[in-house]
Amino acid sequence: MHPWIYEYYVDPIVYDSGYNPVNTVTWALILGGMIFLAIRLFRRLDIVLDERFALYTAPYILAGASLRVVEDAGMVAAPASYLLITPFIYFLVAAAALFCLVLSRWAIGAGHLAIYAAVGLVWTAANLIALFTRGTESLLAPAAIFALGSAAALAVMAVGHRLNLRFLSDRLHRLILWAHMMDATSTYIGVDWFGYYEKHVIPNFLIDLSGTALVMYPLKLLILIPVLALIEGGLRDDPPLRNLTLLALLTLGLAPALRNTIRLTLGI
Repeated sequence: MHPWIYEYYVDPIVYDSGYNPVNTVTWALILGGMIFLAIRLFRRLDIVLDERFALYTAPYILAGASLRVVEDAGMVAAPASYLLITPFIYFLVAAAALFCLVLSRWAIGAGHLAIYAAVGLVWTAANLIALFTRGTESLLAPAAIFALGSAAALAVMAVGHRLNLRFLSDRLHRLILWAHMMDATSTYIGVDWFGYYEKHVIPNFLIDLSGTALVMYPLKLLILIPVLALIEGGLRDDPPLRNLTLLALLTLGLAPALRNTIRLTLGI
C-alpha cells in the first residue's frame, strides 16, 4: 500500500488523529455519493423520504454519536474500534438504521416508523447507560452547551424572521440550525473552557488564527444559511433528495454536538 494512503487515510483512523485536507474531501464526496445511492435504494424499497421520516431517523443520529463516545472512552479494543471512527461509523449506523427500518416495516406494516424510532432510542439509551456508569466529570458543560446553543439558535431565528428569511420558518430547517448552533457551542466550550482541540481542518485553522473557538458561530452560519436557502430554492421539487440532504445536514450538526457534550460531561 502506498505511503500516502497510510498518511492521509489509514493513520488518522488507527491513531484517531483527526482530519486532513485529503480525507476531508474524500469523506465529503463519499457522503454525497451515499445520499444518491440511498435515494435509489429507498425508491426501490418504496420507502417515502418525507420530513416525518427524517425526524423519526434522528434517534439513530443520537445512537451513532453516543457510540462514537464509546470508542473515545476506550471501551472497544482495536481493530473493532476502527469501525467506530469516521467514515466507518457512518456506514455502520446507516446499515443498522436501514435494517431496523425494513424489519419494522415488514413486521408491523402501518405505524412502523414509531417502532423504528423506538429501536434507535433504546440503542441510544444503552450506549448512554454504558458510558455514564463511568461517572461524570462536569455537569456545567451540558447545561452551558444547551443554554448557549439554544440562545444562539433563537437569536438567528429572530434575525431571520426580521429579514423575512422564509426558509428558516421550516421546522426541519430550524432543527438543523439548532443542531449546528449546539455543535458550535460544544466546540467553543470544549476548546476555550476545557482545553480540548478541534480535529477538522478549516475550523482548526480559523480557531488558531482567531485565538478563540467563538469563530465557529460565524463559520457555521456562513455555510449553513446559504446551503439551506439553496436547498429550499433548488430542491423543493425533489422531496426525496431535499429531505435526505436535510437529514445529512442534521447528522453533521447533531452528531458532533452530542459527542462533544457527552465527552465534556464525562471528562473523556
